[in-house]
Amino acid sequence: MSFLTAENMTGGYGSVDILFDCTIAADLGEIAVIVGPNGAGKSTAMKAVFGMLKLRSGRVMLDGEDITNLSPQDRVAKGMAFVPQTNNVFPSMSVEENLEMGAFLRRDDISVTMEQVYDLFPILRDKRRQNAGELSGGQRQQVAVGRALMTKPKLLMLDEPTAGVSPIVMDELFDRIIEVARTGITILMVEQNARQALNIADKGYVLVQGANRYTDTGEALLNNPDVRRSFLGG
Repeated sequence: MSFLTAENMTGGYGSVDILFDCTIAADLGEIAVIVGPNGAGKSTAMKAVFGMLKLRSGRVMLDGEDITNLSPQDRVAKGMAFVPQTNNVFPSMSVEENLEMGAFLRRDDISVTMEQVYDLFPILRDKRRQNAGELSGGQRQQVAVGRALMTKPKLLMLDEPTAGVSPIVMDELFDRIIEVARTGITILMVEQNARQALNIADKGYVLVQGANRYTDTGEALLNNPDVRRSFLGG
């Protein structure tokens, strides 16, 4: 069994199901990417994995433990970290204060992790006294990812991490995501920039109307003519 296995997930909001028998899995240190058209249920699948959506059926396993009925807060304690697409920083707090907020569950020395975040995102070290609300969109995303890393997660979940940033910043963020995965942290990411995301993915999941349409390695999906034609612009 994979480190993360979210299998046969069916559920939605109220009486309306958005996910239909959806399965997402990733091993330790892997990058798993969820792509698909608008309204495919990508972010809903991510929220289901994090416990923000009650499943009608299916289960979520993390490191061999069934966490299906745990709250998001309890999942954080188990090693999950979630970075939402919007409203993911405290704008009136400094960069350093935002990072410190990420370590709210910890009772150990956080300075080593803080240095690791600054090494990963050097611009944050330069701007650590500046309010997060004054930063560019790409820099705010770095703060959001850095704050999540302060929890020392085993699984880092990113919902559209490159939304609204320039192509150069997107490439830089993807490079940093690769670096995080190389430390042994599992990455689960929803991404609109499907071609670029699959390019760095160990596993890719193409969702259509809340169900798995294609599941394969990132490389295989990039080379699949049906996937290319339908989801990657040819």
